[in-house]
Amino acid sequence: MTIDTKSGNGRTKRRGVGLAAVRGLALALVSLPGAVLCFCLSLVSLALIPIGVGLVTTPYVLAGVRAFANWRRVLAAEWGGVRIPPAYRPLPSSADPWSRTVALLRDPATWRDLRWLPVDMTAGFVTALLPAVLLFYPLEGFAIAAGLWRLLDGSGGYWYGFVRVHDQTSAFGAAALGLVLLFFAHFLTPRLLDVHFRLTRAVLGGNQGELAERVRVLTETRRDAVDTSAAELRRIERDLHDGAQARLVAMGMDLGTIEALLDKDPAQAKELIAQARKSSVEALTELRELVRGIHPPVLAERGLGDAVRALALRLPVPTEVSVDLPGRAEAPVESAAYFAMSEVLTNAVKHSGADRIWIDLHRADGMLRATVTDNGRGGAVIGAGSGLAGVERRLGTFDGVLAVSSPAGGPTMVTMEIPCA
Repeated sequence: MTIDTKSGNGRTKRRGVGLAAVRGLALALVSLPGAVLCFCLSLVSLALIPIGVGLVTTPYVLAGVRAFANWRRVLAAEWGGVRIPPAYRPLPSSADPWSRTVALLRDPATWRDLRWLPVDMTAGFVTALLPAVLLFYPLEGFAIAAGLWRLLDGSGGYWYGFVRVHDQTSAFGAAALGLVLLFFAHFLTPRLLDVHFRLTRAVLGGNQGELAERVRVLTETRRDAVDTSAAELRRIERDLHDGAQARLVAMGMDLGTIEALLDKDPAQAKELIAQARKSSVEALTELRELVRGIHPPVLAERGLGDAVRALALRLPVPTEVSVDLPGRAEAPVESAAYFAMSEVLTNAVKHSGADRIWIDLHRADGMLRATVTDNGRGGAVIGAGSGLAGVERRLGTFDGVLAVSSPAGGPTMVTMEIPCA
């Protein structure tokens, strides 16, 4: 039996061309209104800073710009294989609007986002739309040759590209032009979409001159990781001191009392033995919970996929889990992804009001990508003091990306991406 690999490759190529055209059209329809809205709101908010109104609105507007830019980073990685690492400075935890606005305006990444918006609404829009035009415009030429020119023909004829259509012969010329365009679309459509993503990276990702800024951001994220580790150690010490250690000390005292009462009052000694047994069970339960909070055994033994499934089973909301993980990532990456997803799921259960949650976890192109979607009320934002800000800091330690799409009324989609190496 023989397998026609050429026909299979041809079908794959055609699917790739069609998918690139559809993705380009979707990007064009989103990039133009999204970039225009973000740019206009940013200009208005910045202009209102001198009268004080902008101090309140600017952090929210720029947070929306960052969310839009991060979403495009995720699409560039997933659709084009183009990685655009963010380099945002951590925002101060203070709720003071002035401090937050000044911190945002001092961040070079903020101005890079604002410079990217006009490029995205012009050259970005064109490079995203061209793949769809190159594939779908020939269809009009074929329709003209099939007789559409009779309906479109006016006193001056109808122009298809540079072909003036006024009779059936010129209509066939339009079809020939469409065929030529379709031939070029077969080769150029995926490349044009790649040009769009590379243009986005060129403007949004910075350049080599910003290497020092990148090093500074990495230094801050590593410092955050060290501070987080120190806080985690203090929490473990406090939990051990107030929980299991106290129970073990009490159990030791009970055993001493039992030893003294064993001959004098056996009945009371039996009661204390039962109490000591209960204390040992409670201490063991607290130790297990503590260990699970440090590094869940199922994560170490069976990997991230099963750990996430076990996490979903404990949720009070029905949750669907889709996992596609060939092999395992490094232990620190798995741990960061697990606790980040745990925080996102906790937020969804507590604040979204959702009655259903979907989890998609997969690995592709050296990246670990996790998406948590709920059908709740929406309105989730990444801001200081929110759980999502902590998740963003945790992922930033690994050069990860967090993107949130949460319009009012829902649904909410939180996408996390972490390099596996």
